Amino acid sequence: MLELKNIKKTFDNKVVLSEISLQIENGEIVSMLGVSGSGKTTLLNIILGLIPMDSGSIIYNGEDISKVAMKKRGFNIVFQDYALFPNLNAFKNIIYGLRNKPNLLSKEELDDIIDFLELRPHLYKKIEELSGGQKQRVALARTLVTKPKILLLDEPLSALDGVIKETIKDRIKAITKKYKITTIIVTHDPEEALTMSDKVLIIDKGSISQYGTPKDVITKPNNSFVEEFIVHQLQIKRDNIHNLFGACYA
Repeated sequence: MLELKNIKKTFDNKVVLSEISLQIENGEIVSMLGVSGSGKTTLLNIILGLIPMDSGSIIYNGEDISKVAMKKRGFNIVFQDYALFPNLNAFKNIIYGLRNKPNLLSKEELDDIIDFLELRPHLYKKIEELSGGQKQRVALARTLVTKPKILLLDEPLSALDGVIKETIKDRIKAITKKYKITTIIVTHDPEEALTMSDKVLIIDKGSISQYGTPKDVITKPNNSFVEEFIVHQLQIKRDNIHNLFGACYA
């Protein structure tokens, strides 16, 4: 379990995060949803260990990791722009994180990840030769080979559209189930959050507006901000929500 306790962060005397507290069970997919500037990416970076918090604590499986260095937390992230190395082909990008850990992954495990993400036909292509969806899958594979305890995704679908977006969405859900990885996703898109996640964290101006299942967020919004952000952004009436999301909310 990942537990955040009273996380606070300020930049230039401006409160960016205020008293953030929540629990994420092992193997869950949690989406952090909010408008630009709400604090969701800052919270993601604090969990990763990329930036320090001003106060509060982070507990992972009973251990306080608040002051543990990023490299020692065992978490990993796929950035919004994928951050692939253009001078390396797809395969060398995938195994880059293993260069100092040759015994971390067996050949069978590596092959399993490559085949699961359907990357074998693209392994020796240059990054510039890959489509957006293929780049995303390479970025996911590069992260999975490091066996992360928690997978962090920063706007994983923002550069994709149509069928490719739906394919990657399904792939992320399948990865979480197959490898039993706790996954935290940052997104500004309510539909992505509601259809991908076990739980949704809605952040407004650095504070938690609601944290719960997609069904609870839709049917029992905590306040007018949640209702406005979810329902109006999706441009639907409350009585049509079930039709949009189907059996997920039965």
